[in-house]
Amino acid sequence: MSNLPPCPECSSAYTYEDGNLLVCPECAHEWSPSDPHGDNEEAAVTDANGNALADGDTVTVIKDLKVKGSSSVVKVGTKVKNIRLVEGDHDIDCKIDGIGAMKLKSRFVKKA
Repeated sequence: MSNLPPCPECSSAYTYEDGNLLVCPECAHEWSPSDPHGDNEEAAVTDANGNALADGDTVTVIKDLKVKGSSSVVKVGTKVKNIRLVEGDHDIDCKIDGIGAMKLKSRFVKKA
């Protein structure tokens, strides 16, 4: 029998090693033996000021943004309600009045 520690998430005793990580087969949590709660979780999406963003937040644009494929511009101070966080280069999906559905980078917005 191995002397592996139980899962820090669900306390399962059935953990196993996978390379340099420990894995729980019951809840699929992976962690490093030296850091059980793990820094391998994805970093939270933050605005230009470092405030954490969440789905449904309202943000304000801090820079004029050209709309690709159009002559429109999203002006400084435009409020964007009910954002949705997504994976990828542009990490915010939203709908802007007068323009429509857009993807924004979080570094160009601040939490309202």
